[in-house]
Amino acid sequence: MKLGMVTDSLAHLPLREAAAVCKRLRLEQVELGCGNWSPAPHIDLNALTADAGKRTELLDTLAANDLTISALNCSGNPLFPGEKGAKDRAVAAGTFQLAEQLGLKTVVMMSGLPGGCAEDRTPTWVVTSWPPETADILRYQWDTAIPVWKELARRAADHGVERIALEFHGWQLVNNVENLRRLRGEVGDIIGVNMDPSHLFWMGADPLAMTRALADCIYHVHIKDVRTEAAAGTGTMLDTKGVLEFATRSWNFVTPGSGHDEAWWRQFVLTLREAGYDGPLSIEQEDYTIPLMDALEQTAALLKRVTA
Repeated sequence: MKLGMVTDSLAHLPLREAAAVCKRLRLEQVELGCGNWSPAPHIDLNALTADAGKRTELLDTLAANDLTISALNCSGNPLFPGEKGAKDRAVAAGTFQLAEQLGLKTVVMMSGLPGGCAEDRTPTWVVTSWPPETADILRYQWDTAIPVWKELARRAADHGVERIALEFHGWQLVNNVENLRRLRGEVGDIIGVNMDPSHLFWMGADPLAMTRALADCIYHVHIKDVRTEAAAGTGTMLDTKGVLEFATRSWNFVTPGSGHDEAWWRQFVLTLREAGYDGPLSIEQEDYTIPLMDALEQTAALLKRVTA
Protein backbone atom coordinates (compact mmCIF):
# COMPACT_ATOMS: atom_id res chain seq x y z
CA MET A 1 0.00 0.00 0.00
CA LYS A 2 1.20 3.52 -0.80
CA LEU A 3 0.37 6.43 1.47
CA GLY A 4 -0.97 9.58 -0.13
CA MET A 5 -3.15 12.63 0.29
CA VAL A 6 -6.10 14.36 -1.31
CA THR A 7 -4.40 17.67 -2.06
CA ASP A 8 -7.62 19.58 -1.33
CA SER A 9 -6.35 19.13 2.25
CA LEU A 10 -3.69 21.71 1.33
CA ALA A 11 -5.90 23.89 -0.85
CA HIS A 12 -4.38 27.09 0.59
CA LEU A 13 -0.95 26.21 -0.84
CA PRO A 14 0.22 26.26 -4.46
CA LEU A 15 1.04 22.83 -5.87
CA ARG A 16 4.78 23.16 -5.42
CA GLU A 17 4.40 23.90 -1.71
CA ALA A 18 1.71 21.28 -1.21
CA ALA A 19 3.95 18.68 -2.85
CA ALA A 20 6.79 19.69 -0.54
CA VAL A 21 4.55 19.11 2.49
CA CYS A 22 3.67 15.65 1.18
CA LYS A 23 7.35 14.85 0.77
CA ARG A 24 8.09 16.09 4.29
CA LEU A 25 5.37 13.75 5.59
CA ARG A 26 7.01 10.92 3.60
CA LEU A 27 3.93 10.35 1.47
CA GLU A 28 4.24 8.76 -1.94
CA GLN A 29 1.14 9.77 -3.88
CA VAL A 30 -1.39 12.54 -4.35
CA GLU A 31 -5.05 12.51 -5.35
CA LEU A 32 -5.94 15.61 -7.33
CA GLY A 33 -9.37 17.24 -7.35
CA CYS A 34 -10.47 18.36 -10.79
CA GLY A 35 -13.64 20.31 -10.02
CA ASN A 36 -17.32 19.92 -9.09
CA TRP A 37 -17.32 19.68 -5.27
CA SER A 38 -13.55 20.08 -5.19
CA PRO A 39 -12.26 23.65 -5.55
CA ALA A 40 -9.56 22.08 -7.78
CA PRO A 41 -6.79 24.04 -6.05
CA HIS A 42 -4.00 22.35 -8.01
CA ILE A 43 -5.69 21.49 -11.31
CA ASP A 44 -6.79 23.73 -14.16
CA LEU A 45 -8.73 21.10 -16.05
CA ASN A 46 -9.20 23.03 -19.27
CA ALA A 47 -5.60 24.19 -19.41
CA LEU A 48 -4.13 20.78 -18.65
CA THR A 49 -6.24 18.87 -21.17
CA ALA A 50 -5.29 21.40 -23.85
CA ASP A 51 -1.56 21.78 -23.15
CA ALA A 52 0.95 18.90 -22.99
CA GLY A 53 3.56 21.30 -21.62
CA LYS A 54 1.42 22.09 -18.59
CA ARG A 55 0.88 18.38 -17.99
CA THR A 56 4.63 17.84 -18.08
CA GLU A 57 5.12 20.70 -15.64
CA LEU A 58 2.58 19.12 -13.27
CA LEU A 59 4.28 15.74 -13.37
CA ASP A 60 7.74 17.27 -13.00
CA THR A 61 6.64 19.20 -9.90
CA LEU A 62 5.36 16.01 -8.34
CA ALA A 63 8.40 13.96 -9.38
CA ALA A 64 10.72 16.55 -7.82
CA ASN A 65 9.03 15.66 -4.53
CA ASP A 66 9.07 11.88 -5.15
CA LEU A 67 5.31 11.81 -5.76
CA THR A 68 3.05 10.12 -8.27
CA ILE A 69 -0.72 10.50 -8.83
CA SER A 70 -2.96 7.83 -7.32
CA ALA A 71 -6.22 9.08 -8.85
CA LEU A 72 -8.14 12.08 -10.12
CA ASN A 73 -11.27 13.13 -8.26
CA CYS A 74 -14.30 14.85 -9.81
CA SER A 75 -16.91 14.08 -7.15
CA GLY A 76 -20.10 15.99 -7.79
CA ASN A 77 -23.70 15.24 -8.72
CA PRO A 78 -23.89 14.07 -12.33
CA LEU A 79 -27.58 13.27 -11.74
CA PHE A 80 -28.61 16.77 -10.59
CA PRO A 81 -31.64 17.89 -12.60
CA GLY A 82 -31.05 20.29 -15.45
CA GLU A 83 -28.03 22.42 -16.25
CA LYS A 84 -26.21 21.73 -12.98
CA GLY A 85 -26.05 18.02 -13.70
CA ALA A 86 -24.87 18.69 -17.24
CA LYS A 87 -22.03 20.86 -15.91
CA ASP A 88 -20.96 18.18 -13.45
CA ARG A 89 -20.97 15.56 -16.22
CA ALA A 90 -18.84 17.88 -18.37
CA VAL A 91 -16.24 18.10 -15.58
CA ALA A 92 -16.32 14.31 -15.33
CA ALA A 93 -15.74 14.02 -19.08
CA GLY A 94 -12.78 16.40 -18.86
CA THR A 95 -11.39 14.42 -15.95
CA PHE A 96 -11.60 11.19 -17.94
CA GLN A 97 -9.70 12.90 -20.75
CA LEU A 98 -7.01 14.16 -18.39
CA ALA A 99 -6.71 10.70 -16.83
CA GLU A 100 -5.98 9.27 -20.26
CA GLN A 101 -3.41 11.98 -20.99
CA LEU A 102 -1.66 11.30 -17.68
CA GLY A 103 -1.84 7.53 -18.00
CA LEU A 104 -4.15 7.10 -15.00
CA LYS A 105 -6.72 4.33 -14.64
CA THR A 106 -8.71 5.42 -11.54
CA VAL A 107 -11.16 8.30 -11.12
CA VAL A 108 -12.92 8.93 -7.80
CA MET A 109 -16.53 10.10 -7.99
CA MET A 110 -19.84 10.04 -6.14
CA SER A 111 -22.96 8.48 -7.56
CA GLY A 112 -25.05 11.63 -7.42
CA LEU A 113 -28.77 11.95 -6.78
CA PRO A 114 -31.67 12.88 -9.10
CA GLY A 115 -34.85 14.68 -8.25
CA GLY A 116 -37.84 12.71 -7.11
CA CYS A 117 -39.85 13.24 -10.30
CA ALA A 118 -39.42 14.76 -13.74
CA GLU A 119 -40.57 18.18 -12.55
CA ASP A 120 -38.09 18.47 -9.65
CA ARG A 121 -35.36 21.11 -9.84
CA THR A 122 -33.31 19.75 -6.93
CA PRO A 123 -32.38 16.24 -5.72
CA THR A 124 -34.46 14.28 -3.22
CA TRP A 125 -32.82 11.87 -0.76
CA VAL A 126 -35.07 9.05 0.41
CA VAL A 127 -33.98 7.40 3.68
CA THR A 128 -37.13 5.51 4.73
CA SER A 129 -39.74 3.29 3.12
CA TRP A 130 -42.63 5.41 4.43
CA PRO A 131 -44.71 7.29 3.48
CA PRO A 132 -45.53 5.11 0.47
CA GLU A 133 -44.63 7.79 -2.09
CA THR A 134 -40.99 6.97 -1.40
CA ALA A 135 -41.24 3.83 -3.54
CA ASP A 136 -42.31 5.89 -6.56
CA ILE A 137 -39.49 8.36 -5.97
CA LEU A 138 -36.86 5.62 -5.77
CA ARG A 139 -38.18 3.92 -8.89
CA TYR A 140 -37.95 7.20 -10.80
CA GLN A 141 -34.45 7.90 -9.48
CA TRP A 142 -33.04 4.54 -10.50
CA ASP A 143 -34.71 4.74 -13.92
CA THR A 144 -33.05 8.15 -14.32
CA ALA A 145 -29.64 7.20 -12.93
CA ILE A 146 -28.85 4.02 -14.83
CA PRO A 147 -28.77 5.49 -18.37
CA VAL A 148 -26.65 8.42 -17.17
CA TRP A 149 -24.17 6.11 -15.49
CA LYS A 150 -23.98 3.81 -18.49
CA GLU A 151 -23.01 6.81 -20.60
CA LEU A 152 -20.48 8.04 -18.03
CA ALA A 153 -18.94 4.58 -17.87
CA ARG A 154 -18.73 4.42 -21.66
CA ARG A 155 -16.99 7.78 -21.80
CA ALA A 156 -14.56 6.74 -19.08
CA ALA A 157 -13.73 3.47 -20.83
CA ASP A 158 -13.19 5.31 -24.12
CA HIS A 159 -10.43 7.24 -22.33
CA GLY A 160 -8.85 4.13 -20.87
CA VAL A 161 -10.23 4.60 -17.35
CA GLU A 162 -10.67 1.17 -15.82
CA ARG A 163 -11.94 2.04 -12.35
CA ILE A 164 -14.58 4.55 -11.24
CA ALA A 165 -14.36 4.52 -7.45
CA LEU A 166 -17.66 5.69 -5.98
CA GLU A 167 -17.64 7.09 -2.45
CA PHE A 168 -20.49 6.21 -0.13
CA HIS A 169 -22.06 9.37 1.26
CA GLY A 170 -25.35 10.79 2.38
CA TRP A 171 -27.51 12.57 -0.22
CA GLN A 172 -26.29 10.04 -2.80
CA LEU A 173 -28.18 7.29 -4.57
CA VAL A 174 -25.35 4.87 -3.77
CA ASN A 175 -24.67 4.82 -0.04
CA ASN A 176 -24.56 1.13 0.93
CA VAL A 177 -23.50 -2.29 -0.36
CA GLU A 178 -26.87 -3.19 -1.85
CA ASN A 179 -27.27 -0.13 -4.05
CA LEU A 180 -23.58 -0.17 -5.06
CA ARG A 181 -24.10 -3.74 -6.23
CA ARG A 182 -27.25 -2.68 -8.06
CA LEU A 183 -25.49 0.08 -10.01
CA ARG A 184 -22.46 -2.10 -10.70
CA GLY A 185 -24.74 -4.87 -11.96
CA GLU A 186 -26.43 -2.48 -14.37
CA VAL A 187 -23.35 -0.55 -15.54
CA GLY A 188 -20.47 -3.03 -15.29
CA ASP A 189 -17.29 -3.77 -13.40
CA ILE A 190 -15.82 -0.34 -14.13
CA ILE A 191 -17.96 0.74 -11.15
CA GLY A 192 -16.37 0.05 -7.77
CA VAL A 193 -15.80 1.64 -4.38
CA ASN A 194 -13.78 4.43 -2.83
CA MET A 195 -13.83 3.05 0.71
CA ASP A 196 -14.03 6.03 3.07
CA PRO A 197 -14.80 4.86 6.63
CA SER A 198 -15.78 8.32 7.86
CA HIS A 199 -19.12 8.55 6.08
CA LEU A 200 -19.93 4.96 6.95
CA PHE A 201 -19.44 5.74 10.64
CA TRP A 202 -21.97 8.56 10.72
CA MET A 203 -24.44 6.65 8.54
CA GLY A 204 -24.33 3.76 11.03
CA ALA A 205 -22.48 1.15 8.96
CA ASP A 206 -19.51 -1.04 9.85
CA PRO A 207 -16.60 -0.20 7.50
CA LEU A 208 -14.93 -3.55 8.24
CA ALA A 209 -18.06 -5.47 7.24
CA MET A 210 -18.42 -3.24 4.17
CA THR A 211 -14.81 -3.95 3.18
CA ARG A 212 -15.35 -7.69 3.43
CA ALA A 213 -18.61 -7.49 1.48
CA LEU A 214 -17.01 -5.49 -1.35
CA ALA A 215 -13.64 -7.25 -1.52
CA ASP A 216 -13.91 -7.68 -5.29
CA CYS A 217 -14.40 -4.01 -6.12
CA ILE A 218 -12.48 -1.75 -3.72
CA TYR A 219 -10.68 0.58 -6.14
CA HIS A 220 -9.44 3.35 -3.82
CA VAL A 221 -9.40 4.22 -0.11
CA HIS A 222 -9.76 7.51 1.76
CA ILE A 223 -8.41 7.86 5.29
CA LYS A 224 -10.64 9.98 7.54
CA ASP A 225 -12.24 9.41 10.93
CA VAL A 226 -15.45 10.50 12.65
CA ARG A 227 -16.08 11.11 16.34
CA THR A 228 -19.59 10.98 17.77
CA GLU A 229 -20.17 13.96 20.05
CA ALA A 230 -22.44 14.46 23.08
CA ALA A 231 -24.92 16.46 20.98
CA ALA A 232 -25.88 13.24 19.17
CA GLY A 233 -27.88 12.25 22.25
CA THR A 234 -30.52 14.84 21.41
CA GLY A 235 -29.62 15.91 17.89
CA THR A 236 -29.35 12.47 16.24
CA MET A 237 -26.63 11.68 13.70
CA LEU A 238 -28.63 13.48 10.99
CA ASP A 239 -26.87 16.77 11.66
CA THR A 240 -27.25 19.70 9.27
CA LYS A 241 -24.87 22.10 11.02
CA GLY A 242 -21.84 23.21 9.02
CA VAL A 243 -18.52 21.47 9.67
CA LEU A 244 -17.03 24.63 11.16
CA GLU A 245 -19.71 24.55 13.89
CA PHE A 246 -17.86 21.57 15.37
CA ALA A 247 -18.49 22.59 19.00
CA THR A 248 -22.23 21.92 18.66
CA ARG A 249 -22.36 19.16 16.06
CA SER A 250 -23.52 15.61 16.74
CA TRP A 251 -20.44 14.24 14.99
CA ASN A 252 -17.25 15.63 13.52
CA PHE A 253 -14.63 14.60 11.01
CA VAL A 254 -11.48 14.06 13.04
CA THR A 255 -7.91 12.84 12.71
CA PRO A 256 -7.68 9.02 12.60
CA GLY A 257 -7.18 7.79 16.14
CA SER A 258 -9.39 10.54 17.58
CA GLY A 259 -12.69 8.90 16.75
CA HIS A 260 -11.60 5.27 16.48
CA ASP A 261 -8.39 4.17 18.12
CA GLU A 262 -5.20 2.96 16.51
CA ALA A 263 -6.22 -0.67 17.01
CA TRP A 264 -9.29 -0.05 14.85
CA TRP A 265 -7.22 1.48 12.05
CA ARG A 266 -4.76 -1.41 12.22
CA GLN A 267 -7.69 -3.79 11.82
CA PHE A 268 -9.00 -1.74 8.90
CA VAL A 269 -5.69 -2.04 7.07
CA LEU A 270 -5.57 -5.77 7.83
CA THR A 271 -9.13 -6.20 6.52
CA LEU A 272 -8.23 -4.34 3.33
CA ARG A 273 -5.25 -6.63 2.83
CA GLU A 274 -7.36 -9.72 3.47
CA ALA A 275 -9.76 -8.40 0.83
CA GLY A 276 -6.85 -8.27 -1.64
CA TYR A 277 -6.49 -4.49 -1.65
CA ASP A 278 -2.97 -3.17 -2.13
CA GLY A 279 -3.75 0.28 -3.50
CA PRO A 280 -3.45 3.85 -2.21
CA LEU A 281 -4.43 5.05 1.25
CA SER A 282 -5.31 8.66 0.55
CA ILE A 283 -5.50 11.03 3.55
CA GLU A 284 -8.46 13.40 3.34
CA GLN A 285 -7.95 15.97 6.08
CA GLU A 286 -11.18 17.60 7.26
CA ASP A 287 -10.53 17.83 11.01
CA TYR A 288 -11.23 21.45 11.95
CA THR A 289 -10.84 20.85 15.69
CA ILE A 290 -7.00 20.93 15.68
CA PRO A 291 -4.36 22.75 13.62
CA LEU A 292 -3.96 21.47 10.06
CA MET A 293 -0.32 20.38 10.23
CA ASP A 294 -0.85 18.67 13.57
CA ALA A 295 -3.66 16.64 12.00
CA LEU A 296 -1.62 15.71 8.93
CA GLU A 297 1.45 14.75 10.93
CA GLN A 298 -0.59 12.63 13.33
CA THR A 299 -2.42 10.89 10.48
CA ALA A 300 0.73 10.15 8.50
CA ALA A 301 2.48 8.80 11.60
CA LEU A 302 -0.48 6.56 12.48
CA LEU A 303 -0.67 5.20 8.94
CA LYS A 304 3.02 4.35 8.94
CA ARG A 305 2.58 2.43 12.19
CA VAL A 306 -0.52 0.48 11.15
CA THR A 307 0.84 -0.42 7.69
CA ALA A 308 4.31 -1.48 8.89
